[in-house]
Amino acid sequence: MTQTRRAFLQTGIGLGVGLSALGRLGLSAAVAQESGDLTIAYNVNLPSWDPTTGPSAVNPTIQGIYQSVFDQFILQKPDLTFDAGLLTDWGWNEDRTQVFMVVREGVTWHDGAPFSAEDVVFSLERAAKPETGSPIQFVWSKIGNFTIEGNRITGDVLEYDPTIFKWMSFLTGYVLPKAYYEKVGPEGFEAAPIGTGPYKVEKFERNAFVRLTANPGYWGGAPAFETVTIKFVTDAASRVAEVESGNSLVTLEIPYEEYDRLIAKDGLTGEAHPISDIGMIFLNDIDVMLDKNVRLAAHHAIDKQLIIDRLLRGYGVPLATLETPEYAAYDPSITFEYDPEKAKELLAASGYSTDKPVTFTIQTTRGFKPKDYEMIQAIVGMWRKVGIEAEIEVYEIAKHYELRAADQLAPAAFYNWGNSVGDPTTSTGFAMFGPSPHSVWDSQDLIDRIIPLWGEQDEEKRIQGWKDVSRYIAEECYVIPLLQYVQPIVHDAGIKVVPHASGALLPALMTPA
Repeated sequence: MTQTRRAFLQTGIGLGVGLSALGRLGLSAAVAQESGDLTIAYNVNLPSWDPTTGPSAVNPTIQGIYQSVFDQFILQKPDLTFDAGLLTDWGWNEDRTQVFMVVREGVTWHDGAPFSAEDVVFSLERAAKPETGSPIQFVWSKIGNFTIEGNRITGDVLEYDPTIFKWMSFLTGYVLPKAYYEKVGPEGFEAAPIGTGPYKVEKFERNAFVRLTANPGYWGGAPAFETVTIKFVTDAASRVAEVESGNSLVTLEIPYEEYDRLIAKDGLTGEAHPISDIGMIFLNDIDVMLDKNVRLAAHHAIDKQLIIDRLLRGYGVPLATLETPEYAAYDPSITFEYDPEKAKELLAASGYSTDKPVTFTIQTTRGFKPKDYEMIQAIVGMWRKVGIEAEIEVYEIAKHYELRAADQLAPAAFYNWGNSVGDPTTSTGFAMFGPSPHSVWDSQDLIDRIIPLWGEQDEEKRIQGWKDVSRYIAEECYVIPLLQYVQPIVHDAGIKVVPHASGALLPALMTPA
């Protein structure tokens, strides 16, 4: 067998941990340590408990909640390298016509039932069926015809995908309980979800909170906190108030000026590390965006470094492609200049000016990521100076997923793209390949350039091919990359938080300091 787990574990991205203390109003870390309770102010709601289907399954921000309850096939460590999860070994045969997987023994579901290889096969086959509703069905359908011998599974490669095992630690790559799911059905599972993860669901109030209790028999070791309450606090100012008052001991994704202010206070500290998330503006191939001059002008008019310095207090890395420096296909030679005079020339060539501006709508979230709305306000101001009048439409992140899946985004739409496995197929690929449900740019020229790369077995040729695609996208300006995010996490000094470079906030990695 080649490309085994041992080789696979060498791949991945690298990127950091801290402390903070007592003496504030409300719940303190001392109380948390004594009672075993931990309260987190989270920045997004949880729409669904099925981590494998529907729009929420591909929301990177929700994955920290899912990973608290469910295990993935393959574990991804905080530095984004891979390790054994519910699978302890995996790989292809010599000619890559088959895959093999070895299933961890001695694991139990939250209801006490034993976990088995049948659960793995059930989860893979279910995700591969179009009727199930997996947003990544087109990936999971590439392997099948599974056979089980003890705790070893073999399957046929129906269509070669070099990233199939990376997906097993990524979006929708979760194992669900076959017997329980078939017994209770989708509605029953939504009402009472179970997994094999470090925490069990005790109580869930939609749009309010979820209370989790520790799984004492967790195969990875029982978590430090007996109870974790995750409050859904979508307003950034409210999250600041939560942690400053002590009503929550941990929060994330707050304005950077508030991050700097809070970590200077007695009893609080924080972490701010680059993560695998990219701030970007989707361009939809409709209306004025069909004009290359408009697209290029919109990109040239944006001063990304100024936005990072003024709005994000220097926390961020400007980007010209949908690849961060840690990604496998990052190419530093691809650049895109801030050049407002060039933007004016391009617009003039298409008959536009500050007196006769081009107009369109740009959609954005507000408070989902630090300064997301303010960044778009700043960009709209920069556009106005060159002859672009954009109207801002604010929506919740769930609405973005709904519109994107239906290919109904506005001509421009801000988004945060997460790619914790660092592979170009899961950044540039899915964001820009027209037939993908995650893309809204559908031009045939780009589709034709991407198609051959999906099944390319020569790794060096595959990565170079994606670099070439990124260069072409930049030249045509089919998307506007903005920056790589630095994730701010603020917490009580009595709590030790281990940041995850994927951006997932994992209670199971938190311990009393």
